[in-house]
Amino acid sequence: MSVKKERIKVFDMTCTSCESRVERAVTKLNGVKNALASFSNQSLTIEYDTDFCNIEKIRTAINVAGYSTKDSGSYKIAGIFIIVAAIILIGNSSGGIDMTSKLNGATYFVLFIVGVLTSIHCVGMCGGIMLSQSITKDSKSKFDSVRPALLYNAGRVLSYTVIGGIVGALGSILSLSISAKAGLQIFAGVFMIIMGLNMSGFSLFRKLNFKLPWSACSIKKKPKTPFLVGVLNGLLPCGPLQTMQLYALGTGSAFNGAVSMLLFSLGTVPLMLTFGALSGLITKGYTKTLLKFSGILVVILGIVMGTRGLALAGINVPSTSTIAASLSGNKTLTSAPPAAKPTIVNGVQIIRMTADGSGYTPNGLYVQKNMPVKWIINGKALNSCNGQIVVPSLNINKTLQSGENIIEFTPKDKDISFSCGMGMIRGVIKVVDNIASVDTTKPDSSIPAPSSGMPGCTMGGMGGTTAAPTTPKKASIYGTDLSKVETSRLIQKTVISGNNQAFSIKGTGYEFEPVIVVAEKNVNTILSFDLNKFDNPNGTFEIAASDTGNNITTFKGENGTVKLTTTFNASGIYSIIKDGNIVGGVVVVDDLKNADLEKIREKYISD
Repeated sequence: MSVKKERIKVFDMTCTSCESRVERAVTKLNGVKNALASFSNQSLTIEYDTDFCNIEKIRTAINVAGYSTKDSGSYKIAGIFIIVAAIILIGNSSGGIDMTSKLNGATYFVLFIVGVLTSIHCVGMCGGIMLSQSITKDSKSKFDSVRPALLYNAGRVLSYTVIGGIVGALGSILSLSISAKAGLQIFAGVFMIIMGLNMSGFSLFRKLNFKLPWSACSIKKKPKTPFLVGVLNGLLPCGPLQTMQLYALGTGSAFNGAVSMLLFSLGTVPLMLTFGALSGLITKGYTKTLLKFSGILVVILGIVMGTRGLALAGINVPSTSTIAASLSGNKTLTSAPPAAKPTIVNGVQIIRMTADGSGYTPNGLYVQKNMPVKWIINGKALNSCNGQIVVPSLNINKTLQSGENIIEFTPKDKDISFSCGMGMIRGVIKVVDNIASVDTTKPDSSIPAPSSGMPGCTMGGMGGTTAAPTTPKKASIYGTDLSKVETSRLIQKTVISGNNQAFSIKGTGYEFEPVIVVAEKNVNTILSFDLNKFDNPNGTFEIAASDTGNNITTFKGENGTVKLTTTFNASGIYSIIKDGNIVGGVVVVDDLKNADLEKIREKYISD
């Protein structure tokens, strides 16, 4: 008898549980005396009798068990494409439905439909965790492949139902502090990253011999693990889930609260189950390579989850849309967005922001320290993502309502980061010593990229009080190339008669014509606004000095013609603002006759 001891490299082990699988596979061979597999070193140390066994038989047994004795790095290229696709997909999935309005007087059937409509969000939020539980190498049948997804969703439905019953019975919402929500998401993100790296075969955590409590390759050994993960999933901070908890609270009954959450969770199951089942079925026949690809996807989902947690903790991190734009080479998207300055009324800084399908607009705001701030948030089109705003440094967690929402505070000397309740949509309030010294015509790279949409292109030199509007749905009345538009159409002078000067401005779509009115200083000014064809005439319009942000006057818009009388006592540019967006401007000069329209165009309008 001749006993030989060898060390063989074994690839594709994704966790420490794989060690016993490799050992069992080779010890079944006749002549094998001892076998010790090492996940951290990706190797197998084996002693065998050369009269009965050889290295080729050992390698064949390892391959049959689902592992490889040859390294292949071809999956890394495909992994890059998966990274890009995942970031772009998740970075653009911040939309949703206004659950609050749909839940008013909702029937049980409506609760189920709300669950169906929010299930896309569920995949983006928790799909990575489910994916990590659905990937399996051991699937003797199609049922074995989809069983983990079934167990995960069963656990999730049970968790939601129990929470609904508790909330309804106790008459108080099961809530978490901002810090706890942030911590849970960061922990979940780190967990997913570590699991994904191990699934993909990277050695970083193998060297630390980091053993996960559950893993992809131990599903057969621990069939209830996906169910337990699903149960724990009910504790993750989630906008739609918290809205439903509030609804369950309003039922005032354990039974009704539980039934409400049960029906909602069942509505989320079809898409979630399909996502998990497909990931389980698709691995059959391509297990080794696709397991690595899936690991990379889990890493990306973990990064997304972790960055959302950091945003909830008040830490500004690059958004997925920013990363996606960087990877795609889209310079328009990667350019830093502009920020807005406040208007100052009676010693109070007024900043305005809109919450709609584009996220928060503008999501960058400047304020002066030690001066009271009135932050007005217009809930224009609320959904499960933008309907809750979190400001960690101010300990604010506010559910937005349709219409104006007001937050008042006095800034100190540190910037104030804010986000939606899930950390997907982000923004920052920049605190400065002197607001008058801030130049908002230049982009600020410290402001998070908008969640969607692209910044506007007109009136670039007028950005003293607000960010440019997002890309409009309609085509501009000025066409796509401002350089081809005559100056006489863009900029016009008032008409002076006696002690007054007057001018009529026409609103069409989302724009004013002309863009700029030139007026003379210290002359009583009568402005007529024809809003008959303006898209959204109702609401408050402001005219504010761009250099200081001081409010000069306001007027109420309506469908028709609105007249305004005021006097401009200082030269400079004054912005006309509606819903946080600049829609026009007034350039005030000392001598109207000698005003050069071409120079004004060059200074204030970006072609």
